[in-house]
Amino acid sequence: MKQTIQWKNKSIQIDIGLILILILFGLTSCFALYNSFNLIKSGSGYSYLLRQLFWFVVGFIAMFFLTILQNKKIYSYMNIAYKILMLCLIYLFLSRMLFNFVGISLPFASEVNGAISWFQLPLIGSFQPSEFIKIVLIVLVSQIIVEHQNEHPNPTHKDDLLLLWQIAKVLFPPLFLIMMQPDTGICIIIVFNIFILVCCSGIRKEYVIGIFAFLAIVVGTFLFLYFEYPEILSSFISSYKLQRIDAWLEPESNIRGSSNQLYTALLSLGSAGLTGYGLQANIISIPEAHTDFIFAAFGQCFGFIGTTFILILCLLLDIYLCKIAYATKDKKDRFIVVGIIAMLLYQQLQNTGMIVGLLPITGITLPLISYGGSSILSYFISFAIILNISPANRVGESNKTFVLSHHRASRSAHGGSNSY
Repeated sequence: MKQTIQWKNKSIQIDIGLILILILFGLTSCFALYNSFNLIKSGSGYSYLLRQLFWFVVGFIAMFFLTILQNKKIYSYMNIAYKILMLCLIYLFLSRMLFNFVGISLPFASEVNGAISWFQLPLIGSFQPSEFIKIVLIVLVSQIIVEHQNEHPNPTHKDDLLLLWQIAKVLFPPLFLIMMQPDTGICIIIVFNIFILVCCSGIRKEYVIGIFAFLAIVVGTFLFLYFEYPEILSSFISSYKLQRIDAWLEPESNIRGSSNQLYTALLSLGSAGLTGYGLQANIISIPEAHTDFIFAAFGQCFGFIGTTFILILCLLLDIYLCKIAYATKDKKDRFIVVGIIAMLLYQQLQNTGMIVGLLPITGITLPLISYGGSSILSYFISFAIILNISPANRVGESNKTFVLSHHRASRSAHGGSNSY
């Protein structure tokens, strides 16, 4: 679906289908936050709701202007954006190191929930650079892959290794800095996104199998040490992260401590039944009900019907983006859409999976539903890029549209056909 609007001297055809889905997400997110009022800190509910509404409005405005800007110009700014975000991540890293050794942090970069991942800015609120560098990395890696394919139409083993090295040079510096914050969840998202792009790049199967084998060895070694030699594992992994694994495997082992989040989420969803407990229900207390566990909070209020609605909404967006990716002819654009779909899909599966106990808790939010200004704005930047890619979206000169419309009207008045 598309809708034509006029902006100054431009005629813009907007993919109205994607816009409507995003509006529906915004309404659902605000409604979910409204129903979480009794589960979050007293008196802060309206503050979260107003800020969430503000960021959705800012997101739509930013998306509109980036649609006018067009992707060619957006892509040209990605290297600059990468350098600026790297400076932000280095600043947060220095604040982390200073906090670890001295107990104080740099201005605007204080510790929040055990991590230094945000800039606390007056009037604006919190800003999380890692949310934005996810998008930048998808674009840069897609560009690297397409340029490599153009330069090496028949790549050798050496060419494939060169591609992996070029990707690694862009990927590992921000990945290291984000890991040191520490923010394991964002790191996993980035690695998953880039892995999907590498798999789609046409690289030799043995390299993909090698990456799979390496990941399998890492996971297998972790599980072996976890069950057989936990004291060795605890020497280089924080007890907090190990407690999350304990809570995942045995959610009833410490319901007042490390298992509390998962236990209460399962209890909320399991007891809510088909229709839930109703508006702003507070039958079972849920920590982080407005962020990581908003899916459980919504399920407590509206039960199986409510959670199914959110899952269908997520699936609708995923399918619509897949449709755009399939219709895209440009290789770089297709890689970018695939990367964004991978990012979105992984966050959806990880968040809902950890709430129902299928996956360990990693602190990953539900995209476009959970509270978070940086997450919303970063996703709307990616949706602006997708809108520019969508075949249903076009930007042209308005005077051309006027001449064409006038010509068609003249032909119609003289009995001519309106088709071309």
